[in-house]
Amino acid sequence: MAAAQGVRIGMRSASVNSIAPQVVLQPRDLLCEQQSLDAVALALMQYTPEIAAINHQSLVLEISASLSLFGGHRRLSRRVYKTVQALGFSLALGMAPTAQGAWLFAHHVLQRRAIKFSTMRRWLDTLSFTCLPEAATHQEWLEGIGCRTLSDVRRLPRSGLKRRTRTGLLEALDRAYGEAPELFDWLQAPASFQAAIELPYRVDQAPMLMFGAQRLLAQMSGWLVARQQAVRCFLLWMVHEKGRASLAPTALEVALSEPSCEEAHLLRLVKERLGQLQLVAPVIALRLEATKLSAWVAPSGQLFASPGSRTEDYHRLLELLVARLGADALSLPAPCADHRPEQANQWQIAHQAGAIEHAEMPTAVRPFWLLAQPLPLVVRQHRPFYGSSLSLLSGPERIEAGWWDGALALRDYFVAQGEEGACYWIYRERDASSARWFLHGLFG
Repeated sequence: MAAAQGVRIGMRSASVNSIAPQVVLQPRDLLCEQQSLDAVALALMQYTPEIAAINHQSLVLEISASLSLFGGHRRLSRRVYKTVQALGFSLALGMAPTAQGAWLFAHHVLQRRAIKFSTMRRWLDTLSFTCLPEAATHQEWLEGIGCRTLSDVRRLPRSGLKRRTRTGLLEALDRAYGEAPELFDWLQAPASFQAAIELPYRVDQAPMLMFGAQRLLAQMSGWLVARQQAVRCFLLWMVHEKGRASLAPTALEVALSEPSCEEAHLLRLVKERLGQLQLVAPVIALRLEATKLSAWVAPSGQLFASPGSRTEDYHRLLELLVARLGADALSLPAPCADHRPEQANQWQIAHQAGAIEHAEMPTAVRPFWLLAQPLPLVVRQHRPFYGSSLSLLSGPERIEAGWWDGALALRDYFVAQGEEGACYWIYRERDASSARWFLHGLFG
């Protein structure tokens, strides 16, 4: 590493080349740094809406209202670490009752986390005064009068210190120790979400795009939470190389049957879709856009909740199956308000099922498996026969419907059982000329 070879912050490029010639120097891009800081801030809004930028390298998060929601400061710290690392960045994290104190702990080598004021003040007293920028500008003078730590600086006479420094040193110390108020301009989430990322190299296999998609989804999750929204549909645009044979960006649309704002669930859906996608050309950049949104409704707790008991769990399973098997591979029952079984038993494509209103299922005993066409049965010894003589267990369920559309049905339905123990759903036509039997469904 460059630091192990003696490279330090503030050194000239000629000095760096002389002691570590193999180190590659890159020009600083302030615009890129600001965009990166904005991306991190947007992703962290899923933990708190109150985020402020202190400078081009530091963010302050007010998390007092989020500790119980995320299970305490340790779990919340781990989640913040994981989110920032997923974006491709490293971070130094400090925690304290004051923002200035947390900033000092983050810049200290131990990266301490204090919850109580007493603990924070005791730890601040041991820090070198050079950690505070307002005091570092007077390093030579303060060291000359015997100051080494922040505690030493605080013991100096306030009037003389204020007259000699005139750099806001006392105000910075008071803010750090919680003896003066702190005011911030909290960042605001934009009205719509669009984010892009340039890939470090050409990607010609869709599953390899997950590392870039994860960064974009983390930002969208933070934006959704900050705006109290849930996404119903979003587009992942894959930008191809430009030139004479340039192609239009490839759009991957991900539609959800139930609105969601959870990053882990959205990530699973994108992973399944990318695993089945064949790229038409190498990809050099990604762009994510939230197209359809709904108001986010917090889930209601259950006294005796169990895995799979929540409605959103059912919808997430359907969305995962659709992403894995294809949009038209999964159908859901969509019963219609009709007494005739062949009319009531309708099916709907899974990703379109949310757009229809389901009718209530009939209260009578009916099988889930209906034949596409009723099968005529022979009658032996005055009993319907299907492999063996059928015994009637229950019924009849009388149906008289269809006179309004020319498909009149006059039937008596029975639950019948064969000699092997299997149960069938059969009916007899109530026709004056004949009384034929038909097999219409099978019970499991």
